[in-house]
Amino acid sequence: MDKVFKALADPTRRSLLDELFREDGQTLSALEARLPMTRIGVMKHLRVLEDAGLVTWRRRGREKLHFLNPVPIRLVHDRWVSKYAEPWAATLSDLKTRLERTMEKVFEIYIKTTPERLWEAITDPDLREVYSFGVRTETDYAPGSTYESFHPSMETPFVSGENLEVDPPRRLVQSMTALWGEDVVAEGTSRVTWEIEPVGDSCRLVVTHDQLREGANDQLYGGWPMILSGLKTLLETGEPLTTPGSLRHTA
Repeated sequence: MDKVFKALADPTRRSLLDELFREDGQTLSALEARLPMTRIGVMKHLRVLEDAGLVTWRRRGREKLHFLNPVPIRLVHDRWVSKYAEPWAATLSDLKTRLERTMEKVFEIYIKTTPERLWEAITDPDLREVYSFGVRTETDYAPGSTYESFHPSMETPFVSGENLEVDPPRRLVQSMTALWGEDVVAEGTSRVTWEIEPVGDSCRLVVTHDQLREGANDQLYGGWPMILSGLKTLLETGEPLTTPGSLRHTA
């Protein structure tokens, strides 16, 4: 976490994060136009943020788009702030509301595990239930097959969709239709892509939630930082998260 605190200590880098928070998926040129510094200066600050995991990127054609990755900040929250989470509920709700402005959300996390163990944790219904707040996913993960996810609080499916691409242990692409309330049902179908890349004795996991309606309900994607924190904790410690937020979701 030292890299996270070092990256956040600089006001210019915080301004870059503010810009990505305001509008996710920006190019270097767009960010340069919003800050009073040279292109090289912006590039140097972005490298520090990428090294800390606070910014991730992906290419779209010839463009390199930069995204705010809130997962490291979520991990800081889980370590030191989670016991005080209830008084912060209104603030976190406002954060989710502001994050809803774009059609694509990208989340990145590094986990000390193998691609095979990470793939198992994503696809095994018993393991996934632990870090997905009690939501159990049933499917055979055959390409083109369907899946349904269930929560103990509901008699009908919580989420449903199709397994669009299945390439173990590297890539899983699924459509997603949220069914837990009329407000999210109205949002229609979006897409979730899990991408696993081995890095030394660890894995880089990138989750991209896209094909979202502009201004989509933040319930669709607001839980990803906590889900990925729970996945990391489970694989690295063997224990589930016990933060108030997790307990609230499993109640």
